[in-house]
Amino acid sequence: MAARDELIAFLDELLDSPSFDDYGPNGLQVVGREEVRRVATGVSAHRELFERAAEAEADLVLCHHGLFWGSEPMTIDERMKGRLLPLFHADMSLAAYHLPLDAHPEVGNNTLICEELGLRRGEPFGEARGRPIGFIGEADEPLPLEDLANRCRSAFGRDPLVFPGDGRPLRRVGVVSGGGGSSLGDAIRLGLDAFLTGEPEEPAMADARESGVAFLACGHYATETFGVRRLGELLAERFAVDHAFIEIPNPV
Repeated sequence: MAARDELIAFLDELLDSPSFDDYGPNGLQVVGREEVRRVATGVSAHRELFERAAEAEADLVLCHHGLFWGSEPMTIDERMKGRLLPLFHADMSLAAYHLPLDAHPEVGNNTLICEELGLRRGEPFGEARGRPIGFIGEADEPLPLEDLANRCRSAFGRDPLVFPGDGRPLRRVGVVSGGGGSSLGDAIRLGLDAFLTGEPEEPAMADARESGVAFLACGHYATETFGVRRLGELLAERFAVDHAFIEIPNPV
């Protein structure tokens, strides 16, 4: 058992979350019981995640995409009420970390993707809200695009959408998880060989063809399971709490 506020303070400091200008609040979003025996992690805050976390008898739900976003109305409508009720009924707390969890050089989505794909983590890459959240992954030996696509298929559990560029061997790959499609332009300007993200944007096909930079979209959800799962594992190791990652696949 651990104190909820101690866990949150640890995560806030580890991820340096107060320093990020983000699209919504990072850290504790819904207050539940003060003591935590079990942490449930998942990618996005929604009713099914909370219901399954309650079934798992979690005390704290930790996710990447939280409940609140700056562009949404600040009203608890029927949809939001339906999401909150499972938390309230089970007295579970909710915490979320968005850009800080993409950007972290040890437990973040993008550094873990580089690790999973057998790429060395290089310099930061891909800005969001004025600071880089991704990394350039570097291959020890030049990779054929087909090999990288196969590694992605294994890492993310799905076929990537691939626009092949000019067929050059791949040495440097820009990696930005989730909705990072706009960073393809950064990859082109930096002379990278490929760019990997979650969701594509419409210009990606033509940009890849015309620039020669290969483009791979591997799924917003699929590219963002890594960081939050690692956070749950870290809390389990450090604070001796139970941890369960709740998989709710999303084709997007």
